[in-house]
Amino acid sequence: MLALAIILFSLLLIGVPIAVSLAGATSIMVMFDDFLTFGTLYEAFFIFISKYTLIAIPFFIYAGFLMEKTGLVRGLFNFADALVGWVPGGFAYATLLSAVMFGAISGSSTAMAAAMSVIAYPEMVKRGYPKWMAAGVIASAGGIALLIPPSITLILFGVITEISIVDLFFAGVIPGIMLAISDAIIIVSVSVFVVKLPSGTFSWKQCKIAFVEALPALLMPVLVLGGLYGGIFTPTEAGAAAACYALAYGVIFKRGPFIKELIPVTRRTMNLTGIVFFLLGCVGIFQFFLANMGWPQEIAAWVGDLGLSKHAFLFALMATLLLLSMWLTGVAILVLTVPIYFPVALALGVDPVHLGILTALCIEIGSVIPPVGLNLFAVSGVTKLPVTQVIRGSFPFCISDTVVLMIVLMFPMLALWLPGKLITSFF
Repeated sequence: MLALAIILFSLLLIGVPIAVSLAGATSIMVMFDDFLTFGTLYEAFFIFISKYTLIAIPFFIYAGFLMEKTGLVRGLFNFADALVGWVPGGFAYATLLSAVMFGAISGSSTAMAAAMSVIAYPEMVKRGYPKWMAAGVIASAGGIALLIPPSITLILFGVITEISIVDLFFAGVIPGIMLAISDAIIIVSVSVFVVKLPSGTFSWKQCKIAFVEALPALLMPVLVLGGLYGGIFTPTEAGAAAACYALAYGVIFKRGPFIKELIPVTRRTMNLTGIVFFLLGCVGIFQFFLANMGWPQEIAAWVGDLGLSKHAFLFALMATLLLLSMWLTGVAILVLTVPIYFPVALALGVDPVHLGILTALCIEIGSVIPPVGLNLFAVSGVTKLPVTQVIRGSFPFCISDTVVLMIVLMFPMLALWLPGKLITSFF
């Protein structure tokens, strides 16, 4: 096992892509194994990526990209602004509320951050928000999409661990709302005590107009999540329904301009899907090799001999994941660590669904932790603001999100209550 770790981290240190490092390190080890062949690795690659549930990923990615081009995201944002934009810091609340609604459709943190950078950032600056605050709100709000279903992070965790993705979706709702509330507390604190933003006026007329404009976008999560939680759709079918809805809306109501964007949007989806699936296939190879060597069981036994309590293990694991998030992306953390720590956690009696939510929370916080936080660079790239300013604005939200992580860690029922309640009511 030590040899595999040395080879893997050596490849990573010299800049070899993570997917190639995983497959390469495993291939080198197989050369010295009498029972495994390169043919078995080839089979493991395709067996892993042939899982039906994984098809949900390109569908939700496609739906998110299509929503950008149809204007559905802007409709959501205008409605959120009409609802809460009149209070001090209200435009920041609108961005946060839009993140929750858009996250319930796209499941992509970086897509949300990029879309809100185009829509919300110029208007926030125009209304007197400091640039660092505007960028920080957008970068941090994007992470909520990792918890609010249908989260691509939770889909990947479910595929790697083979636990119910629907249970994970249910479990992410309350922690996702807690993140939104904690971020709102930070916004009101900064708005009142630091920046001192003025309040506006509320208009029922404007709210009604914005609601009508946003209605097509608001119907999408009703269709997708209602079908998913009502037992009509599987997660994969829910992704297909979201993509078909956005596609039909664009063709019917946007017509020519939208149709011209279909090929570029489809190309972006295919490129991102190819990257994700190649990475997952290499994870399948790595996981197959670990399982055949029996190393997860050995690690679980070793940790058990240390006498760690369940909570002590979880605290250590969360600290490790947050540290790794300084250097690795969320997907990389998932594929590198989950096959190793998941069997250990099960051996210690950790609920797998609770563990999935804690992992997603760590990745959510990691999306705004330098130097690798993708949301930081997504916002910086779109707004042309230095990354240091985005980091300054997002730092208070990192603190509040870490508090949420600790609360969910100590009180598992915050994640487990809703899945149990809904499953009981359905069955």
